[in-house]
Amino acid sequence: MAGNTFDLRHVVTFEETNLVGNVYYTNYFSWQGRCREMFLRQHAPQTLAELRAGELRLVTAHASCDYVDEFNVFDEIVIRLSLNRFIAYGLSLNFDYVCGQATLARGRQDIKFLRQQAGRWALTEVPDTLIKAARLYE
Repeated sequence: MAGNTFDLRHVVTFEETNLVGNVYYTNYFSWQGRCREMFLRQHAPQTLAELRAGELRLVTAHASCDYVDEFNVFDEIVIRLSLNRFIAYGLSLNFDYVCGQATLARGRQDIKFLRQQAGRWALTEVPDTLIKAARLYE
């Protein structure tokens, strides 16, 4: 993958596998969320504080994952987040799921932001602190 990535390391556990022993597909989406949240924690704490305070909402408008091969229990993997592009009121994020030198899955997530306006939640621009942080991973 070209450019910088925010990397989240993870070891697959029995809990994340099915009876056959490979990772159950919904876990890839859980890992996207965890990676995104750790990115916010590390690089956009002001945005995270607004989310915690209920001043801002982050919604997932789209999530997808394409599977190349399977992960199994105790595989040591890296979920790599990068900025795909800025979209209206949000960000499009890419996720690569890597084990060793092999990329075994690729995902995408579009997130949007809302703020209270006249007593209703409405789409709002991406917070400046998050724009700066996201540009590090273009």
